[in-house]
Amino acid sequence: MHAQAKKGSILSESRIVRPRRSFIFTPGLRPEMYPKALACGTDIVCVELEDGIAPKDKAAARAHALKLFETPQANDGVERIVRINSMRERFGIEDVQAILATDTPPPALMMPKVRTPDEVQLLDALLTEAGHTTRLHVIIETNAGLEAAYDIAHCSPRIDAMFFGGVDMAAELRCQNAWEPMLYARSKVVHAAASAGLDVIDVPFLDLEDPDGMRTAAEKARDLGFAGKGSVHPKQIAALNDVITPSAEQITRARRIIAEFEAADTGLDVIDGKLIEKPVLRDMHRIVSIADRIGE
Repeated sequence: MHAQAKKGSILSESRIVRPRRSFIFTPGLRPEMYPKALACGTDIVCVELEDGIAPKDKAAARAHALKLFETPQANDGVERIVRINSMRERFGIEDVQAILATDTPPPALMMPKVRTPDEVQLLDALLTEAGHTTRLHVIIETNAGLEAAYDIAHCSPRIDAMFFGGVDMAAELRCQNAWEPMLYARSKVVHAAASAGLDVIDVPFLDLEDPDGMRTAAEKARDLGFAGKGSVHPKQIAALNDVITPSAEQITRARRIIAEFEAADTGLDVIDGKLIEKPVLRDMHRIVSIADRIGE
């Protein structure tokens, strides 16, 4: 029990607050697209091994994806993730076996269609046994996952973020994939992630011909508590970043609150007449991390 707690505390300490305003997928089968994705201005690049790869191409995509990480990655502020296949499927097991066998694992893995905490705990244990410090991101996109979202969020200190998978979620709920019908599901995932101090990222906006609709959807997601939103094309990135990026006034205030909180050296402080505790401070650190990313 003591060893488990110690392991958890070490992994929790490596949970870095960072910008996650936008993310984009790049196909594992097309490694030449990886540098372009890294340079498009997004905060997260996710190498795709799951839905975007046909079954006949899974092995090749996996090999290409893992080869990308044999070379040291640039310190460019972009978070790198590999989306594996579901742990409940053969391709997912094969993905995990290959990752465990490499000495240069990806810095983070995205787990799709997570239904129960035990999936995450199993992968956590396997990564620990292999000596990998790989972080985890989980997608909530099934009815079972939505029901267990709170427990999933708390099940592993390796988890950095939860993603809301709207397309699959709408199909499972048998509802329209629109804001109002999906509001309950989104809110439940936000609640689960926030309760564990995780970032939560919204599903990509699929209509490339409706930039105004995408901006509106991003604003609604931001106001609901999402730290970012996905994209399906690089031309969406700038607008997503703009919606989520805090104002200069917010950045200045965040820096001041962090400085005053650290100077007080207590678990809470009153600043500008408002009680500031650690959950609030996490939001301030996120704002500052975005400011650092944009050089503000």
